[in-house]
Amino acid sequence: MSAEKKKTIPSPCIGVCALGDHDICIACHRSGMEIAEWGVMSDDEKREVWQRIARREQGEIC
Repeated sequence: MSAEKKKTIPSPCIGVCALGDHDICIACHRSGMEIAEWGVMSDDEKREVWQRIARREQGEIC
């Protein structure tokens, strides 16, 4: 198995769960559904969540 395959995608959770406007956590910037489904997401899905988090941190609502 390649090193790329062995890497796990880290959770963005910082232990402060509080959903704010638009059902988005004020700490990790994930939606409630993204938080709930994180454990069953594929690595590709987790990467997509990280991309959405980056956009949310820039002020986009997605």
